[in-house]
Amino acid sequence: MTSVPRPESIDDLLARVHVVALPMRVRFRGITEREVALVEGPAGWGEFGAFPEYDDPEAAHWLRSALEMAWQGPPPALRSRVAVNATVPAVAASEVAGILDRFPGCTTVKVKVAEKGQQLVDDVARVAAVLQARPEARIRVDANGAWSVAEAAHAVRVLDQAVRAVDCTRAPGTGPVSLDGQGLEYVEQPCASVEELVQLRARLAADGVHVDVAADESIRRAEDPLRVVRAGGADRAVVKVAPLGGPRRLLAVASELGIPVTVSSALDSAVGVAAGVAAAAALPGGRSGPVGAGHSGPGDGGPGGGGPGGGGTRGDDEIPAAGLGTGGFFVEDVVEPGVFALVDGHLPVVAVSPDPARLDDLRVCGDRRDWWLDRVRRCHDLL
Repeated sequence: MTSVPRPESIDDLLARVHVVALPMRVRFRGITEREVALVEGPAGWGEFGAFPEYDDPEAAHWLRSALEMAWQGPPPALRSRVAVNATVPAVAASEVAGILDRFPGCTTVKVKVAEKGQQLVDDVARVAAVLQARPEARIRVDANGAWSVAEAAHAVRVLDQAVRAVDCTRAPGTGPVSLDGQGLEYVEQPCASVEELVQLRARLAADGVHVDVAADESIRRAEDPLRVVRAGGADRAVVKVAPLGGPRRLLAVASELGIPVTVSSALDSAVGVAAGVAAAAALPGGRSGPVGAGHSGPGDGGPGGGGPGGGGTRGDDEIPAAGLGTGGFFVEDVVEPGVFALVDGHLPVVAVSPDPARLDDLRVCGDRRDWWLDRVRRCHDLL
């Protein structure tokens, strides 16, 4: 892996680490509090937030990403803001509208499905609730690899029909339903293995179900992130900055994948989300156009303007909506409300620095801080 600028010593690095715990509004990934280690470097702030269950070799990629942002900074931006999707956890349908209120202006919604202990009918109800609240929204669903090929083929067909139905209050199979609407944009990681994803794509094609399959875990947790595409297991890729080792590594992987990519977050603080926004802002767009084209909003500029790292701005919506709107899941974040906030469904391409008072209020001390510092030390030895 290509080296990046880094601190002169491990002691220098540890002196720059701030461990914080962010309380969450809803349970997500089985947790109600998110711990991350923030690093202040000469180029800005980076985030090391590998989940506790990840082993050191995997977590080392996340530390490398933090060091890249803190010592090298973001790559040059091609746009001044990035469209994001709303994310709806596996909650009851009655809770969906309240969650969507935290994502103002988002016209794409990712819905978590296949939750343990729930049924497909719960997923259909959740998707229908999204469309009742935002009838024109583009819908993505994320199964986190929970389905078999047969289960996925059935569920994707049913969910696609639910999205296509003009009357979203009616479940498929309960009577004549018009299917004139647009279907699912894609299903994210419907099955766990690459082999299953290959089989599922063939099964969907044979069944006449025209829904893209997106790979997430098969890319970010794989020794070879390109394998799933080479094998024919994905139409799209969901990529995250930290697991891939930094924004520049993400951009390199994206260019090799050769399929549309969605930049997503890993339940990051505002610092980590800003790294994802920086990577998304540097992606080549899917539509050609002159620098400065597209929406003209706060922060837009002509050649030489744009986000961190310089460069011009292009149309803001040339890439798929990014999965970076996860800040709404936190009761408290490391920045003041409104400092790095959604505006008209977009996040700005800006450098993010934690508020010192919030760092103090959210600081983790004692054994948990020692655990994170020891983990930083171990992962640093692997870089």
